[in-house]
Amino acid sequence: MTIHSMQQEILRLKKETDTCVLAHSYQAREIVEIADIAGDSFALSAAAAKRPQRNLLLCGVRFMAESVKLLNPGKTVTLCRPEAGCPMAEQMDRAYLLSVKEKYPGHTIVAYINTTAELKTVCDVCVTSSSAVRIVKKLPGRDIVFVPDSNLGHYVAAQCPEKNIVLLAGGCPIHAAVTADEAMAAQAAHPGAQLLVHPECRPEVVALADYVGSTAGIMDCAKTSPAREFIVGTEQNIAQHLQYDCPGKTFHSLSKSLICPDMKLTSLPDVLLALQGKGGEVIELDGDTMRDARKCIDSMVELG
Repeated sequence: MTIHSMQQEILRLKKETDTCVLAHSYQAREIVEIADIAGDSFALSAAAAKRPQRNLLLCGVRFMAESVKLLNPGKTVTLCRPEAGCPMAEQMDRAYLLSVKEKYPGHTIVAYINTTAELKTVCDVCVTSSSAVRIVKKLPGRDIVFVPDSNLGHYVAAQCPEKNIVLLAGGCPIHAAVTADEAMAAQAAHPGAQLLVHPECRPEVVALADYVGSTAGIMDCAKTSPAREFIVGTEQNIAQHLQYDCPGKTFHSLSKSLICPDMKLTSLPDVLLALQGKGGEVIELDGDTMRDARKCIDSMVELG
């Protein structure tokens, strides 16, 4: 089959199986094109809750599929590629975080959305990269433990000097691998280009950026900015999507190391197999996990 013919069969099967396909923005272009919803992880979960389809197929990684299930408990949620995980989400388990809570009594535990459902059960509030600063500022307590991404936590702490934020050793190995030397080399190679960076990058890289924000924020900034050239400091597929969406502008990836192997696992044939009932994994969470993990997400929504 060609890419086009496979896409057409996927579009047909979506209707036949009453399935809404969700694709994270880091997915390949041919997957994003056939998705009903494409975007950041929490945005996918929230948008799916408004769709009428009874089946949800997530093209992304496991923690995202769990988040979709938490916000859509009455629907069947399938992870397109079961092996697709997230090194950052898997860095901390429930037992470890419980020991951290004992070490820092009275601290509010703030969990980045990039965490497992199990870890969320012992956290107080969730945040996304776009909402983290706003939500942390609204928290009534001063003392906070931020997990798991220390780079995002450092960025939040810099914006919230009134808070006492404890950071632990954790983060996205893909974003954290980018160095300030690489950023400066990219700026030298493309003088005048705007540097757009995700806050999961190292603080010294963030300090060089013209814009710092979530994946969706980076894409919105590039699309609306009057600038014509950009260096994109997040997963390489974002620069590629932007080049498709804004053909009159030029986009460069900040580093060749900005490739998420887990996101690359999912292919267009995987989507077809899942819709045919020959692939994917249905996400199941027990009642206690559903109830307790949902609490920190509900707290995030309440705080804005």
